[in-house]
Amino acid sequence: MESWSVSYLLFLRKICCQPLHDSRQLYLHMWKLTKAVLCLCCCLLLASCGSEEKAELDQELQDVLKESSGGLGSGFYRLPSSEAYSQIPSDPKNPITEAKVELGKALFHETGLAVRPKYTEGHACYSCASCHHAGGGFQSNRVQGIGDGGWGYGSSGEGRDASSIYSPDSLDVQPIRTPSALNSAYQRLMLWNGQFGAGGDNVGTEANWTEGTPKAVNHLGYHGVEIQAIAGLKVHRMDVSLELMNTLGYTELFDEVFSEFDPSERYTRETAGLAIAAFERSILANKAPFQEWIKGDFSAMTEDQKKGAMLFFGDGNCYQCHNGPGLNSMEFHALGMNDLDGSGIYGDAVDDAVQKGRGGFTGRAQDDYKFKVPQLYNLTDSPFYGHGGNFTSVRSVIEYKNAAVSENTIVPQEALSMYFTPLGLSNVEIDQLSTFIEGALYDADLERYVPSGLPSGLCFPNADMQSVEDLGCN
Repeated sequence: MESWSVSYLLFLRKICCQPLHDSRQLYLHMWKLTKAVLCLCCCLLLASCGSEEKAELDQELQDVLKESSGGLGSGFYRLPSSEAYSQIPSDPKNPITEAKVELGKALFHETGLAVRPKYTEGHACYSCASCHHAGGGFQSNRVQGIGDGGWGYGSSGEGRDASSIYSPDSLDVQPIRTPSALNSAYQRLMLWNGQFGAGGDNVGTEANWTEGTPKAVNHLGYHGVEIQAIAGLKVHRMDVSLELMNTLGYTELFDEVFSEFDPSERYTRETAGLAIAAFERSILANKAPFQEWIKGDFSAMTEDQKKGAMLFFGDGNCYQCHNGPGLNSMEFHALGMNDLDGSGIYGDAVDDAVQKGRGGFTGRAQDDYKFKVPQLYNLTDSPFYGHGGNFTSVRSVIEYKNAAVSENTIVPQEALSMYFTPLGLSNVEIDQLSTFIEGALYDADLERYVPSGLPSGLCFPNADMQSVEDLGCN
């Protein structure tokens, strides 16, 4: 609008400053002047109307957010700064500190922890970030993450495949899609079936914390993020010891962060897991356009994104399951989506426990085929959706939920969620909703959570020969 104003002022000055030789020329100048003024007034009026319409849409969205948040308003959905540790949900037994986060960031990416591979060729070749890296939105960017036995990286994890040395049954893979570590601070329980975490909805499931299995780590009494980090180190064939930490250059960092631990218990999978969990809690998509809009920058979202947000928190009813700062919940729902299957899938076939989701862990029939509601930020970094990864676009998931027709024949109709009902959205509304989720919930700067280097000096997130070449490691 400012450029239009300057142009008109220059035009008016040109008209007014021209010499007049007769009355006819005077009338001509007056006519030009009148048209210029009228045109400028129209432009100002149109700009004013456009601004009013935008302001009205922003206000409508504010009103919708207030209703969907139970009266708390848009601030209910705000993600804190990654350095505002007192504002980030944490486990009281594992307070977040800057030093702990920095240690956890390094350990999360440290390939030197990979000391228990199936074959010696996998030694020091993978890390937690092999399946949860920034380039994949802290997912794997493939339908099934591969830790030990993986080969290559590509440009953002899509090029990781199975090493020819490893047979399919010897790979470190899971029979379900890799969940995101992003915004995990807002998850009391972890994994699709919620089996990790000693409190919350897992109170009463103690009989299922079977000794000799990863679930037994729940007996340590931590929240899900901490339990998953601790248990995951062993599950994914990694380890921690004083000797190893000395070799990799981490001893002084452990001494600083865990000074309250006796030296005999300071360099363990438990302490390493606590540091990794602190880091994971700090991985927040707080620079996404929706977050900037919440902070007051109403230009951060496009008009279509705002209309999509209106649908998400309004008539689309997405907020009924995806709510709060992480747009997730600790609820479990059966949506009849297919399990992990098809080409490019490794490991054993999906068993009954995995198929039953929450019910496979709790043993309760009412929990069968239910899976935890995931967070929704940076979904397009790893375009595989649903616990089975069989959807490959955000729009296809919305279309599935809009039609509400179960695709998994083993899931009984009576087990389906009460929220799995037709939405009646038009194609335009589906487009707007997709635009909101894909664009307004996308933080384009997740690389800020990647260390510039590791104390060990090793390549990361993978260090097999193909990955080293792909990543350009020295």
